[in-house]
Amino acid sequence: MTTAYDFNFTSIEGKPLPLKQFSGHPVLIVNVASKCGLTPQYEALVQLYHDLKEQGLVVLGVPSNQFMGQEPGTNEEIQTFCSTTYGVDFPLTAKTDVKGETAHPFYQWMKAELGEPAEPVWNFHKLLIGKDGKALQAFAPTVAPEALEIKAAIDGALAT
Repeated sequence: MTTAYDFNFTSIEGKPLPLKQFSGHPVLIVNVASKCGLTPQYEALVQLYHDLKEQGLVVLGVPSNQFMGQEPGTNEEIQTFCSTTYGVDFPLTAKTDVKGETAHPFYQWMKAELGEPAEPVWNFHKLLIGKDGKALQAFAPTVAPEALEIKAAIDGALAT
């Protein structure tokens, strides 16, 4: 049976980023962009990561330029923006396609597992995988990282 741990990304630094390195941890995977109206969600994502990383939560940012070109920069520019503007210290992937025929295989798998709600419709779409690498839930871009429904899903994932 396929799990999220069967997929690999490339880190924003250009190194291999196998999801299996997060085995045993719930992971909130968020496609991000630097020039979006939702970009301030980075603040809440950093806070969420800091609040729950000791309990095992991983937040993984996946920069994507598929939504009105709102992530135009290079990987280096994206990393600099994220760290200097929002203090992002959770892992980031290299710029990646997250929807459609060119979507990264992880995103294709999530859509197959959870259906249409798992395909990003905009920046800051959130996907939660459990400690065992199973697809758990998808959250629309407008659902803030601090929303009760995300917190409840993460708490449930941490408890199992």
